[in-house]
Amino acid sequence: MVATLAVGGCGPRIWSDNDGMAVLGSAPVVEAAPAPEPEPEKRVEVRDNKIVINEKVQFEFDSAKILEVSHSLLDEVAKVIKENPQIKKIEVEGHASAEGSDSHNMKLSDKRAKAVMKYLVDQGGIDKKKLTAKGYGETRPLVQPGEDEKNRRVEFTITEQDVIKTTVEIDPETGEEKVVEEKKVKG
Repeated sequence: MVATLAVGGCGPRIWSDNDGMAVLGSAPVVEAAPAPEPEPEKRVEVRDNKIVINEKVQFEFDSAKILEVSHSLLDEVAKVIKENPQIKKIEVEGHASAEGSDSHNMKLSDKRAKAVMKYLVDQGGIDKKKLTAKGYGETRPLVQPGEDEKNRRVEFTITEQDVIKTTVEIDPETGEEKVVEEKKVKG
């Protein structure tokens, strides 16, 4: 039988180790496992009827030329589209700030949406039939004038996707769920 006995208030102690032997000295310090790293925020994800990008697609000033810094972001968009075969059609939307004329902003946002669509087809391998592009100019602002940077953006709206509709019944005697019907419906 091994007893644990304190010897003095601050000095060494008698304690038992894993094999049951009494040991005189300081007990080993057990360090807590490090907390797991928080998952980094995804740059691209599907939410409801949107493919949400958490960074901006960057273009040359007053141009539809996509800056190289945004290529990896658009590559991720293409990857997400490929990983979600239920997505059938996507509208690439270009949006502009209120700076400049309405007609200039409409044309520029349309050219930028088309440039993103072209990149997804040519570089990302996405079927062109799956994509449409449209510029909305400054007609759909996220924020009021003065915060124009947030209004200059590209969005991806899923306009058609397959949804699996499942009908389930619960057996009143066992409480178990039973799938009665599953079918694809257009979303």
